[in-house]
Amino acid sequence: MYNEYFGLAETPFSIAPDPRYLYMSEAHREALAHLLYGVSSDGGFVLLTGEVGTGKTTVCRCLLEQLPEDVEVAYVINPKQTSAELLATICDDLGIAFPEGNSSIKVFVDRINAYLLDAHGRGRKTVLVIDEAQNLSPDVLEQLRLLTNLETSQRKLLQIILLGQPELLQLLARPDLRQLSQRITARYHLGPLSRKEVGTYVNHRLAVAGLRSQLFPPATLDRLHKLTGGVPRLINVLCDRALLGAYVKGEGEVNRRTLRQAAREVLGEMQSPPRLTLPVRWLAAGVILVAAVLGLATLYFRPELLSAALKPAQQGPAAPLPEPAADPPQAAAEGEPGALVIVAAGAGDASEKPLSWPAELPIEQSKTLAFESLFQAWGMEYQGADGNACDHAESLGMRCLHRRGSLGSLRQLDLPAVLRVVSAPGEEFFATLVSLRGDRATFALGPETRVVSVRDLESIWFGEFSLLWRVPGNYRRLVAPGGRGPEVAWLDEQLARIYNRAPDARRDPILEGPLLAELKAFQLREGLEPDGILGTNTLIRLNAALDPRIPKLLAPREE
Repeated sequence: MYNEYFGLAETPFSIAPDPRYLYMSEAHREALAHLLYGVSSDGGFVLLTGEVGTGKTTVCRCLLEQLPEDVEVAYVINPKQTSAELLATICDDLGIAFPEGNSSIKVFVDRINAYLLDAHGRGRKTVLVIDEAQNLSPDVLEQLRLLTNLETSQRKLLQIILLGQPELLQLLARPDLRQLSQRITARYHLGPLSRKEVGTYVNHRLAVAGLRSQLFPPATLDRLHKLTGGVPRLINVLCDRALLGAYVKGEGEVNRRTLRQAAREVLGEMQSPPRLTLPVRWLAAGVILVAAVLGLATLYFRPELLSAALKPAQQGPAAPLPEPAADPPQAAAEGEPGALVIVAAGAGDASEKPLSWPAELPIEQSKTLAFESLFQAWGMEYQGADGNACDHAESLGMRCLHRRGSLGSLRQLDLPAVLRVVSAPGEEFFATLVSLRGDRATFALGPETRVVSVRDLESIWFGEFSLLWRVPGNYRRLVAPGGRGPEVAWLDEQLARIYNRAPDARRDPILEGPLLAELKAFQLREGLEPDGILGTNTLIRLNAALDPRIPKLLAPREE
């Protein structure tokens, strides 16, 4: 109804799980990393919990999209079943035949066991996902635990992922389920979005729906975060109703008044502050009056307090102001908030312009030019086109990393990156972020360099970025604690250099004991989650710690 009025191509805040609207916060990415780690392990249970609407199912869908083709998946969305009914559902999802009308648990388990052994023999892995797992009964959970007893001498044959509300944690804490709880190899509790993430989330969905301007001012987003607690599903419902309210009133944006009205309609009167009754108002007025009288009496009997209160705030020389972070020469000129300082290649002076693509360059070439600048930062020449930048990177021993994140993500990775931005006039283009210093971000746009405040960058960038990183020659897969292989041998050599010790004399070291402790200490030092997993972020930071030739985004590096 309101789409045409606001210039939207489609409804931006539908609660349907459209993958085009996927927004992954830092917490969602961490949850996904835990699921990926759990699936890559040798069986058992993986647990993801969170309040209603926080995005557990979204994270799981993202996981399923990233699973390799040799993984078979059974997905149970209605777990409120008996043990026999659940086993029948699993058989149906995996295409396992069983006698019609069968209710024997032994028959189901035998058929599932035969299927898992056959899949393992064909080099395939089987994963069972159970959504709304807080609805499982203790008896069914125990039956699931018994399913994970199906194993070979090397590994378990079935991996089970449980998605559920916080009540699931209470259920698994029961003494009679302690054996299952001990088999959980990875667990994560997904929390709500932060205030900053709420703004990014809302603007991301509006941008995907075709809008190139803000409909929710910062004050409205502050209130939206308080009303919804950062729960994505509530954000969608409330934003949808607020846009409808703004359309009915003929307003060009959603103000706080319209949002409050939408909250009353969607969430009920409980969101409105309670009105004080007349006796309570009189009581409050009396308390204020007594406090005022006591305050005046104190000043009367102790006049030195009044004298001190009236003294000028500034006594003596003013404290020196902190020195600003050193900016590139082109950022030295002062400007209004939001203005960009631009230095063309070869130019000697800087001029302020609004953020936009250089008029002399075809905007359709922005992606190619951005990757040219990215490869140049690594000291390499880019000879690919838009569609094969990653293929070209792999031919040079590099790898691409595509993510959605925040400036915190980029600071943590500390590498130049290509960002997709949408400027105020509605232009969409790609630019290479080559430096982050203090509150200034420096971009390469073709032959030009531009500096913009971080605050302005966050208003036009919705978290999508691509970067390059160098892959160790023997790295093939993520390695979890207890793992071994050439990746672990390489890790031992790198940590030996960092901690100035001799490498492990064994040819096939295991990621455990002192080596695992060193890895966790390194991760903690680098601002990473100390999970002991040798994954992409850890590899990037290890490379940067040992190779001074790797380009830095934070130069000099911010601590």
